[in-house]
Amino acid sequence: MADQLTADSEYTDAELELDLRWWAAANYLTVAQIYLQDNSLLREPLRPEHIKPRLLGHWGTSPGLSMIYTLLNRHIRRTGSDWLYLTGPGHGGPALVASTYLEGTYSEVYPDVSPDAAGIHRLCRQFSTPGGIPSHVSVQTPGSIHEGGELGYALAHAAGAAFDHPDLLVACVIGDGEAETGPLSGSWKLPAFLDPARDGAVVPILHLNGAKIAGPTVYGRSRDTDIEAFLTGQGWAPILVEGDDPHTVFRELESALGVAHREITRIQGAARAGETPDHYRWPAIVLRTPKGWTGPHIVDGKLVEGTFRSHQVPLSGVRTNEAHLHQLEQWLRSYGPDTLFDENGALAPELAALAPEGDKRMGSSPYANGGRLRAELPIPDLSRYEVEIEKPGAAFHETTRVLGELMRDLYRETTTEDGGGTFRLFCPDETNSNRLGAVFEATDRCWQLPTTEYDEALSPHGRVMEVLSEHLCEGWLEGYLLTGRHGIFASYEAFAMVAASMIIQHTKWLQHATELPWRAPVSSLNILLTSTCWRNDHNGFSHQGPGMIDSVTLLAPDVVRVWLPPDSNTLLSISDHCLRSTDRVNLIVVDKQPHLQYLTLAEANEHCAAGASVWQWAGTEETVGGDGPDVVLAAAGDVPTQELLAAAQLLRDWTPDLVTRVVNVVDLMGLLPPADHPHGFAEEKFAELFTEDTDVIFAFHGYSRAVHELLHGRPDPGRFHVRGFSEQGTTTTPFDMVVLNRMSRYHLVIEALRRSRRAPDGAEELAAHCRDQLERHRTYVVEHLEDMPEVRDWVWS
Repeated sequence: MADQLTADSEYTDAELELDLRWWAAANYLTVAQIYLQDNSLLREPLRPEHIKPRLLGHWGTSPGLSMIYTLLNRHIRRTGSDWLYLTGPGHGGPALVASTYLEGTYSEVYPDVSPDAAGIHRLCRQFSTPGGIPSHVSVQTPGSIHEGGELGYALAHAAGAAFDHPDLLVACVIGDGEAETGPLSGSWKLPAFLDPARDGAVVPILHLNGAKIAGPTVYGRSRDTDIEAFLTGQGWAPILVEGDDPHTVFRELESALGVAHREITRIQGAARAGETPDHYRWPAIVLRTPKGWTGPHIVDGKLVEGTFRSHQVPLSGVRTNEAHLHQLEQWLRSYGPDTLFDENGALAPELAALAPEGDKRMGSSPYANGGRLRAELPIPDLSRYEVEIEKPGAAFHETTRVLGELMRDLYRETTTEDGGGTFRLFCPDETNSNRLGAVFEATDRCWQLPTTEYDEALSPHGRVMEVLSEHLCEGWLEGYLLTGRHGIFASYEAFAMVAASMIIQHTKWLQHATELPWRAPVSSLNILLTSTCWRNDHNGFSHQGPGMIDSVTLLAPDVVRVWLPPDSNTLLSISDHCLRSTDRVNLIVVDKQPHLQYLTLAEANEHCAAGASVWQWAGTEETVGGDGPDVVLAAAGDVPTQELLAAAQLLRDWTPDLVTRVVNVVDLMGLLPPADHPHGFAEEKFAELFTEDTDVIFAFHGYSRAVHELLHGRPDPGRFHVRGFSEQGTTTTPFDMVVLNRMSRYHLVIEALRRSRRAPDGAEELAAHCRDQLERHRTYVVEHLEDMPEVRDWVWS
């Protein structure tokens, strides 16, 4: 590749004219998709009945997207390089559909959209219509790993795609509206984390067309010198291309792509030869072209081309306004469809020849269908990391530490000869804090900026990704997964909410991807939430928030899973399952602090496979007998499990004739009826766990309403009395956190006695004891600044 790029290749006039005709074909199909339901090739005069009843889609950004695609096609054919095309302005969907159709990929993926007049008719009729395709560059679009509907994530996704793919170049188009978002602003820091020796490269193309939906953009109105200064300060070498004459802009952009690729080749070549490249900046292109280029210039006396008025549908009244209909026909015919498509509707042969071949086509790239590249993760035998259990609830262990050890060995098992790999941890400056620091025994943090002698675990070739941005960590991982690899995003629980919308968007992507047989399964998005609300007593109320559970439980049931392991061995079992899974969003919520440990690895595997189990050793059914429990005690989460077990012990010791059953739930989605979720417990199993009519005291990690919503549809859900986080918190002691939220063992005991089928002997005395303990606690923590010894040192006995 390097030899092919040592000198400029001449861009001849003949090549330019062919590219302009391809561009015209793409623009024509873009407009036709927005407007036409019939007469798609204008083989007869345009009439109102040819127009769709609802005009949806976005024209303004599309000509620029198509121009870039056109020139990348030529560059790929010239160099034989592999490119992935990400479009931040994902609302330019018809442009990408048009380009993948022209290159032939679309018809291969969707044979009913054939490369002829009938196929063009179907291509146009399906766009943004019922039973058709969405208006964005969505999962249905070949070559896409980025929907682009919610702006801000294009450059993060592009970075994730480039990590550990040394031969890949990612063209990332960033709209000037998207450039105003927080996530995109943070994404410009990529040069600090992109390793030229091991990674591919990203070519950002900041497309400035000056306007968003209803007004100007910041960068569109900024001076070139200011934009250059900003990008240079972020580690980029900007190349400016500007104009409104297609001949000039095509030549300049074609040259800019060549310059950028040659500089990338130089940087990577030096790094891969073992040299330290001299001071370098990655190339980035700043492209200024008119918004709505080649479209209607003036409509109803108002300027449209180059303004916000071209953003969506420039001519909106074409079914009822004869002047608009005439203007639309002129616009469409300006591209010369009769010269672009033959009498059968096939693309002219000289234009079809412009597309790269096979998987070099950007719509057909295996990098954009990452399941084609995915290999199974070589997960070591979990017994290496098992926490030994002599008896349940007798010893403490930092729960997440075993996962750090597992990930350390995953790094070792997946490292390739060139120092790359297929697994990464993404974490916002919290790897050690979250007790995952064992990974640094295998690799360092990735860091391309200067280091000092006081730094630890920093290296240009490190592969632990730490940046203090949940947006970047989560977005990088999405791009990494969608291009065929594996990973985990670990975050403080409260601040993962920063990326909640990104996770929701990815869930929507997977939901539709599983419906497309040509989309190969990709590794699941695995999210580890630790430093949880119940154990952020040292940080305070700002760090106490379990809302991510609520954000995902209502999403696609075929995609979302929520796991609440109570100890280390269950975390190992769940992590093994999640890392092997595909096309899922796995939310794992477990705290990093020392917690009591309960299950052996074999027991944990059985428990996790079941999703929930009766812990016979913790209840009294086997010792007291009877015809079923008087009350069911259930928990989901590590701190709730501990408090529930302490409550069960109090009930056993003070009211020995009370029959209790203790249930631990590890798979939260199992609470849903089986008709509502694939993991929903069958009615028989649900009754085996919770009986059919006994009241259930449920200690829950998150907001209690989440459990109530999941239980809707179960028999008599009103018998479930859920205690969880109720937005009470501060900097205080661990036990005071559960007291403030009324989920302490004493609150649970009082509730259990109130809801029991019968009043056992000793109930009044126990309730009084619990009230006394709560009062004593309030006084004790203020005086001693720590929890009472009987709480602080409690273990199961």
